[in-house]
Amino acid sequence: MLKVQEIREIIKLVDQSSIDEFSYEIEGSKIKMKKKSAGQQVLVEPAKVVAETPAPIQPVPTPTAAPAVQVDEPKQTAKEENVQETNLHKITSPMVGTFYESPSPDADVYVKPGSKVSKDSIVCIVEAMKLFNEIEAEVNGEIVEVLVKDGQLVEYGQPLFLVKPE
Repeated sequence: MLKVQEIREIIKLVDQSSIDEFSYEIEGSKIKMKKKSAGQQVLVEPAKVVAETPAPIQPVPTPTAAPAVQVDEPKQTAKEENVQETNLHKITSPMVGTFYESPSPDADVYVKPGSKVSKDSIVCIVEAMKLFNEIEAEVNGEIVEVLVKDGQLVEYGQPLFLVKPE
């Protein structure tokens, strides 16, 4: 039987390698992993469209003053959110698995926005290969945002929560 740490190491190695699919079996335990290749296709298609479209560039009419103000406001709020986000700690998933916000379907959630947490507070469970792994906050602070939904698949290193450290 493989230990959780060994599984994590295998996931990291497959993620860093150029292989797309990996299967492993030992003593009745099986591991099968596939990488998503959709990202590669998305990058290739725009390049083809640009290369195949020899249409001349049309001049764009100059926007009036009112739309220019509307365009600038979202940029400022995005910058403000980015500045606020840099002060926040991200709790990330240590493995690929399924995110659960409570210990059982009928139980209360571990944390929600506004909840105070300490370093050893359990904030969620990530289930991988029938193993339920409790994820700890790693920092003292307040939960600002839950970034994933209950039952959602999460990737290794994917942010799960934003925490305002104390």
